[in-house]
Amino acid sequence: MARWTFFTNHLHVLSTLAAQPDLRLREVASKVGISERATHRIVCELVDEGYLTRTRVGSRNHYEVHLEAALRRPEHAGESVGRVIWMLAGNDAPRERAGPRERDRPHERGLPPALNET
Repeated sequence: MARWTFFTNHLHVLSTLAAQPDLRLREVASKVGISERATHRIVCELVDEGYLTRTRVGSRNHYEVHLEAALRRPEHAGESVGRVIWMLAGNDAPRERAGPRERDRPHERGLPPALNET
């Protein structure tokens, strides 16, 4: 029987690209522990749903995670991708202390050190 985890591969791919937006898909796959093909499928889904933008830079891709994007489930209304990634990095930015743009943009592309260690 396959073991389950609390966080999906989509979240792992997204948080990896948030921390290191210039990684090759092969490198993302290795960090997440899934195949390169699965990583490509997930990236395509994240792009299609508006959570990620892929920009060609020379022979490589650069990824931009849209940290302000809302979570999909109705019971998580008002929560953003950035807040989830921020909390996974070991930070808890209470709503009262940070406006929506501030809390969704961890260090303006530079994520906290805990997330960069993935």
